[in-house]
Amino acid sequence: MSHLAAPSLVQSVDWLAIAPPTLTAIVGLVVLVADLFVPESRKPLLGWFSVAGLAAATALLLPLLDGDRSTFCLTGDTRVCSYTADHFTLVIQFLVLGGALLAALLSVTALKDERGRLPEGEFWFLLLSSAAGAALLPASRDLATLVVALEVASLPAFALVGIRHGDRGSSEAALKFFLSSVTATAVSLLGISFVYATTGTLHLTQVADRIQDVDGQFHTLAQTGVVLTLIGFAFKTAAVPFHFWVPDTYVGAPLPIAAYLSVVGKAVGFSGLILVTVVAFPSYADVWGPALAALAALTMTVGNVGALRQQATRAHSAVRLLAWSSVGQAGYLLVPIAAAAYSDDPEHAVGSTVAYALMYAAVNLGAFAVAALVGRTHATNRVADYRGLYAKNPLSALTLAFFLLCLAGLPPGIIGLFAKVTVFSAAVDAGLGWLAVVMAANVVIALYYYLQWTALLFRAPEGETAEHPVPAPLTAALTLTAVLGVALSGAPQLALRFADTALF
Repeated sequence: MSHLAAPSLVQSVDWLAIAPPTLTAIVGLVVLVADLFVPESRKPLLGWFSVAGLAAATALLLPLLDGDRSTFCLTGDTRVCSYTADHFTLVIQFLVLGGALLAALLSVTALKDERGRLPEGEFWFLLLSSAAGAALLPASRDLATLVVALEVASLPAFALVGIRHGDRGSSEAALKFFLSSVTATAVSLLGISFVYATTGTLHLTQVADRIQDVDGQFHTLAQTGVVLTLIGFAFKTAAVPFHFWVPDTYVGAPLPIAAYLSVVGKAVGFSGLILVTVVAFPSYADVWGPALAALAALTMTVGNVGALRQQATRAHSAVRLLAWSSVGQAGYLLVPIAAAAYSDDPEHAVGSTVAYALMYAAVNLGAFAVAALVGRTHATNRVADYRGLYAKNPLSALTLAFFLLCLAGLPPGIIGLFAKVTVFSAAVDAGLGWLAVVMAANVVIALYYYLQWTALLFRAPEGETAEHPVPAPLTAALTLTAVLGVALSGAPQLALRFADTALF
């Protein structure tokens, strides 16, 4: 009597493919354990070790450029995998790990300035854990891994927002961020359960194949699942009406964490949104396309109007302006994803979002770096505090002016102009003329507050004009962002070419 051998359920692991997020997580665990034994006077070494770990994780992307690699594949079908390190994954991981590295450089100075109020070991562990989850997300190719990565990126971020000891505003910001995020995740999980009920699978490519052939009686359930799944990712991108946590969270959080959330948090949301729409639900483009187009128009309008209403003399108005600006920028980032629903070449349309995200990440982190510098001498960090910055610190003023002009899309910030034209053309090519008009109107609105802030930098200063020394980590962050912004402005086509070849 012969017995058929049971198929092996053991999945092979490609360690090189998963190296970037894995190394980030390992460095985080090492820092947490080392914190127990390192004396208080040596705690700053934990920060530099974390910076080195993030730099090494970013460098590990280089060996993966040769070709697509997949791991954690089904034993019965090796084409269906849970983790794929393709070009799209690598460019988002570069954005995430690079953004986390710059936020870490800002954090080294912030922790030194707030010695005693921010626990260093826990801070670095939480930052590295969040970065590991954010780096895992773009490689996820099934809905379960996608949600796990989203939560690994999000849960440490809640703690980071409220980590400042004895700060009531910080605690309130963390609570608001936590409650709204958990609600969005719960809605998203309900949607994923509906999708699984109608398709019987969680792998994105299998979902795409099966969801278009669901029985008529399950069609409404599938549609509901698609919409609810998108809500969780719309929250992470700070799309209106899921944006209300942004201003208070950015103000309450330590400034490097606000910078981290503005860039890495958005990269997480947008990469997840791209994967579920373009890869998993292409047959439901008639559902998510109009919804994302409406969200894009609403988000950019509310964000820019919110930024326009900020008063220069109000406490923390600089951070609030950057927060509302990031909501407006999220609207522009949503445009190409919406356009992908109407385009014959959705990957090319989505490439515009990736190119814009690269520009936004560099210049927004740079703007936060200057805000961190000014915040060292002006605790309230008002827009009015930037008056005469050129007389006090010419290089910082010039770099901030350059970053603001990039965000506005004006020369010499050519990369900002190029990115906006790319997004604009994606909307026009997809036949979304009305959305292109809304975007053009919002770009004009944004010009006012970006130029107003820029002009303030070069006005006659009030009071003393003594120079303020810039710490080495802050100098490194400013230099890296400025070099990247100038390089991309000199050759803006590189960003689009890099993003265009980076998709699936």
